[in-house]
Amino acid sequence: MLLERTICQLDIGRVPPEQAEEMGQLGYIQWLGALPGDARYADEAKRAYDLAQSFASVSPAVAVFCRLLAQSVVCPCEALPLRLPQRGRRGGAQARRLSL
Repeated sequence: MLLERTICQLDIGRVPPEQAEEMGQLGYIQWLGALPGDARYADEAKRAYDLAQSFASVSPAVAVFCRLLAQSVVCPCEALPLRLPQRGRRGGAQARRLSL
């Protein structure tokens, strides 16, 4: 399921706060976009939060994802602080090779 995949993509361990914020926001957008049209948002958000919460203590990006889920349920009438990542090169194939 996409929820598990999203959590797996976010759970990469310690990252700088800016990167964690960006990744968590993108994970939330990915999860939100994959929800079925007839899904009850509050139920799905609780399920996602419950599943992701155990990873939040070791992964800052998952913690951001959980924070956004909780914030969206507590204050549904307020806009969430979401933004797209800045455009720019991130290292490409060479950076991926160095990460292995």
